[in-house]
Amino acid sequence: MREILPDLQARCAAGTPFALATVVAVHGSAPRDPGAVMAVDEAGTVVGSVSGGCVESDLYEVAREVLAGAPPRVVSYGISDDEAFGVGLTCGGTIEVLVRAYASAAELAELAALLDLIADGRPVAEATVLSGAAETGARMVVRATGVRGTLGTDGLDAAVTDDARGLLEQGLTGIQWYGTHGRRRMAEVAVFVRSHTPPPRMLVFGAIDHAAATARIGSFLGYRVTVCDARPAFATRERFPTAHEVVCAWPHDYLEATEVDARTVICVLTHDPKFDVPLLVAALRTPAAYIGVMGSRRTHHDRLARLRTAGVVEAHLSRLASPVGLDLGARTPEETAVSIAAEIIQHRWGGTGRPLAELTGTIHHRPTAPGGPSPATPAAARPESW
Repeated sequence: MREILPDLQARCAAGTPFALATVVAVHGSAPRDPGAVMAVDEAGTVVGSVSGGCVESDLYEVAREVLAGAPPRVVSYGISDDEAFGVGLTCGGTIEVLVRAYASAAELAELAALLDLIADGRPVAEATVLSGAAETGARMVVRATGVRGTLGTDGLDAAVTDDARGLLEQGLTGIQWYGTHGRRRMAEVAVFVRSHTPPPRMLVFGAIDHAAATARIGSFLGYRVTVCDARPAFATRERFPTAHEVVCAWPHDYLEATEVDARTVICVLTHDPKFDVPLLVAALRTPAAYIGVMGSRRTHHDRLARLRTAGVVEAHLSRLASPVGLDLGARTPEETAVSIAAEIIQHRWGGTGRPLAELTGTIHHRPTAPGGPSPATPAAARPESW
């Protein structure tokens, strides 16, 4: 949703009704994950995408129907469905999409409040009924400090609130099943819970040309990018216009004082021992998802020796990705940034880094976190809980 957040906020502010299509489930290979959105307004303007172009034409018509007054609905597209094949979902998977309208002033105001929370980087979960004994499209917004809206019954609201807060804490999005009054391990009501968490951070150390290119691609990938360097002449906003923050400080001092979580990626591009060694000692104490370090193999060999002398154990040293990036034959700072970004993506999703043409099997890797059943899944096939 973040990719079209300004467009949605503008429509809410102007009071422009629109229909929002949201991917709620993915089975097999598909281009977009649950939570991907597409909006269609009264003028027929489209923003966003739910499949990379495969099913948007058909969804456009569904969105227009819902915007004209039809009730919210969940539609499914898959390669095994002749009609879906006709609209072009040829990637071999199945996606399920919730389509609902935001037409009244109250609906637009409620959505605007949610969008403001997302824009401010405040954690918030959105729970929406997909099917079953509750009203399809009923919606509730859940934060750590409060709840707005209802799904129909007090028991259901209480159960979904508890689960939504747990999913939000983990940054997970998916379908949960409940009884009408909130009893778990029942399959009467399907609820899609979407977690909106602040964007992950990319910390780039070393204000060099490669850092400028890495900051640009990091911002493009949706990271909140910070560039840090101890040299005032280099750590300037003018040199890094796409970074969200430019910090002039000793790298290890900054890292020790900033928040790092399991989604954070760290790119150390300084390749200078007086910066690298204390910085990497601090970085290896964090739960960062990725720590990439620039330098030749000879430089890295020397760096490892210095880190061992500083007391870093082998198990921690194995976390370092150095020389940084995938082997793309990169030469320029921009090409090197692509190589670094490719390695970050590979670490995130568990890809091989090899050409897809040489491989068989699924193209789109999925996270290994457990997911919920589809609204269309027979009850006997549904897992009892996550």
